[in-house]
Amino acid sequence: MLSKFSEDLKAALKARDKIKVSALRNIIAKVKAIQIDRKTQLTDADIQKILLSYTKQLRDSIDQYQAAGREDLVENETAELRIIESYLPEQMTEDEIKAVVQKIIGETGAATMTDMGKVMPLVMQAISGKGDGKIASKFVREFLG
Repeated sequence: MLSKFSEDLKAALKARDKIKVSALRNIIAKVKAIQIDRKTQLTDADIQKILLSYTKQLRDSIDQYQAAGREDLVENETAELRIIESYLPEQMTEDEIKAVVQKIIGETGAATMTDMGKVMPLVMQAISGKGDGKIASKFVREFLG
């Protein structure tokens, strides 16, 4: 996956796509920094986790910039977020996440908010890399609350 980023970076440099160049350089830097820290090559699954973490950071930044009225920065971060998301597997819709949550609640027999600690790890495992944990948490609270 790292080689794919490098190839895409070269293409973006040739195309003079500043935002894509910036996004890919950020991704490559994050991946290489973690490789150096761990002193090992990362698997594609590890890189996907890094990308998911980075997308969460970007979403938080976008929210903060919107609150501050900095639309120029919102635009840049949103464009970078789209580029990074293109390297991730297709994300689950809210309806799909809702169905997973309902299924797991049914399987575990959870009935109250005290069972949330039982349900959430199973939900997160089921949607790992494909769904938003905040949305899943919202549905778990809705069904158990």
